[in-house]
Amino acid sequence: MQLAFILYKYFPFGGLQRDFLRIALECQRRGHAIRVYTPIWEGEVPSGFEVVVVPVKALFNHKRNEKLTAWVEADLTRRPVDRVIGFNKMPGLDVYYAADGCFEDKAQTLRNPLYRKWGRYKHFADYERAVFAPESKTEILMISEVQQPLFVKHYATPAERFHLLPPGISPDRRAPANAAEIRAEFRCEFKLKDDDLLLVQIGSGFKTKGLDRSLKALAALPRELKNRTRLIAIGQDDPRAFQLLATTLGVSDQVQIMKGRSDIPRFLLGADLLIHPAYNENTGTVLLEALVSGLPVLVTDVCGYAHYIADANAGRVLPSPFSQEQLNRQLADMLADDKARTRWQHNGLSFAESADLYSMPQRAADVILAERR
Repeated sequence: MQLAFILYKYFPFGGLQRDFLRIALECQRRGHAIRVYTPIWEGEVPSGFEVVVVPVKALFNHKRNEKLTAWVEADLTRRPVDRVIGFNKMPGLDVYYAADGCFEDKAQTLRNPLYRKWGRYKHFADYERAVFAPESKTEILMISEVQQPLFVKHYATPAERFHLLPPGISPDRRAPANAAEIRAEFRCEFKLKDDDLLLVQIGSGFKTKGLDRSLKALAALPRELKNRTRLIAIGQDDPRAFQLLATTLGVSDQVQIMKGRSDIPRFLLGADLLIHPAYNENTGTVLLEALVSGLPVLVTDVCGYAHYIADANAGRVLPSPFSQEQLNRQLADMLADDKARTRWQHNGLSFAESADLYSMPQRAADVILAERR
């Protein structure tokens, strides 16, 4: 078959983007042709992919999205395909990969009622309705079971159109046989002494991921613990506001903020704790990447994959409502307890052996390629 994938932006370090690429590659491996529509493509184009960089621009994102939809519809009329798969909500999809949570629920619970008078609201509400309305034919690939009831609540979407996928952690994220050697080389490279402690926070969108919370927790550590703790944050975002906050808190010398990079497994093996106090997160793939590499995790319960950390007993999950004081206390406790971190490490590695954390691309491809009712 000829398959068309649509997403608003591709760059190598986003969670949605990596999921898209692994699913598209799995479909290609099964013998199907891949065409990709996107206004922005950063990075290498996989062999055999036809990437169409759609020439649309607009002052506002929702206007750009509408232009993209019209352009793609016109191109698909000229060059039809067998399936259209979207990684953002939009009309005309055969399959939607639900990387984002329920927009309508957020609009009603987190926004001022006046927000729903704006054109931006109408656009995103209409695009979400095009996917989830009862009369829609779009099959929905769910990666967070906590979001499905919200879509059903607002749209009465038929249950049979939802397909809950397992996580899709790349097997190369698992701790290799020479993990100790990689860790030692990493810590030497970053000039970390034996008793130094390294926190990592990984993920684009520093504000949503709660980097401000992490910086405050680092600054609140007891003096002796704080003096030997460093934080490295990695992601595609503007770091300036967080660098300023680190300076204000007096921890700038202990904080390093990096752009997205391809050697994340080294950081997971070289660190002592992953901190991820997100404000909201549909899944949180990095939580599982840390788990399967043996890195203990401190995470807020709003993340869709946080329950895996609890299931594996591979760290601690902060309950809602969020409390900065509780985060500060839990971080200090986890960093001070070497034996507990060793136990969480072993638990995570053991869980990685038995749980299905890897088959998402295969299961997604099964739905995409299935015969339509």
